[in-house]
Amino acid sequence: MLIDTKLLDELTAQAKASPKLRMNFDLRNTPDDQSQRMLNALEPGTVMPIHRHQNTSETVVVLRGKVKWLYYNDKGELKDTILVEAGGDICGLSVPKGQWHSLECLESGSVILETKDGPWEALKEEDIL
Repeated sequence: MLIDTKLLDELTAQAKASPKLRMNFDLRNTPDDQSQRMLNALEPGTVMPIHRHQNTSETVVVLRGKVKWLYYNDKGELKDTILVEAGGDICGLSVPKGQWHSLECLESGSVILETKDGPWEALKEEDIL
């Protein structure tokens, strides 16, 4: 599989048409693949809840566009923001296991690559602030 402009454009069109203003694309080879690898197309206005992953770190690379990454403490207080953009000084980051975080999409057509350890796991109530 190629990750090319055509795929990113198609995914962006789906995100724009989605009520959530985002759309992901699974990059795993099979459903039995024990990793998480996905593209996530984001549009400004999408709402990503403050959440954490208790069993894995998360690596994110911005392939196209620009997002603001937000880190929070256990009380839900904003502690740090990082501008992450394709071709910018910071184009990706790694979120430590258990770190509360969210993001804000700053540019239409933004697409990120997300990876995590282990099989996909839905967020539990205790993992959303």
